[in-house]
Amino acid sequence: MLLRELFHNTDRTNSRAVFSLLVLWVGAAACADAAAVPVDSRNNSETEVVAAASRSETSDLGALPPAGYAWVIFGADTVVAEVAATADERAQGLMYRDEIPDGTGMLFVFQDSQPRSFWMANTYVALDIAYLDPAYRIVDVIAMEPLVTDSYPSDAPAMFALEVRQGWFGEQEIRVGAQANIVFGVQGR
Repeated sequence: MLLRELFHNTDRTNSRAVFSLLVLWVGAAACADAAAVPVDSRNNSETEVVAAASRSETSDLGALPPAGYAWVIFGADTVVAEVAATADERAQGLMYRDEIPDGTGMLFVFQDSQPRSFWMANTYVALDIAYLDPAYRIVDVIAMEPLVTDSYPSDAPAMFALEVRQGWFGEQEIRVGAQANIVFGVQGR
């Protein structure tokens, strides 16, 4: 209850720090009730994801992100990422979005590891993409510009790609070789 009140009573400039703290707390607490919360993965705000996760304050241990989401954790930095695991979800990606809030993004999941390539058609927000190998290690980070239809290929085979707001990886000092931990949300969305 205290963390929920802190989040709602914190001004916008401190909300990122509180959000990060809340994500870490939820990771140590429980999140079983969050699985039952209907979440529209295409129109979620950072606040809605936090609210869904924070409903589990009294649940059993064994925290998981909400259905259709993953926590991509780099040390003390966590991205709450929508998961794009099907061909249709990967093709849609972050197209037609007007903003990507700090601490959020999209994790693209593939069935195998091979050189990957993304473009920015119909994508209005400048993004960074980190390509990750099957062990969740970053093999490449590329800044991508809005509406560019040229491709942004990976330097090495990748099984995952994480898109976030442009500049986020640099601000967090997350570079090629960084190791992530990925916690996938409950299945069956």
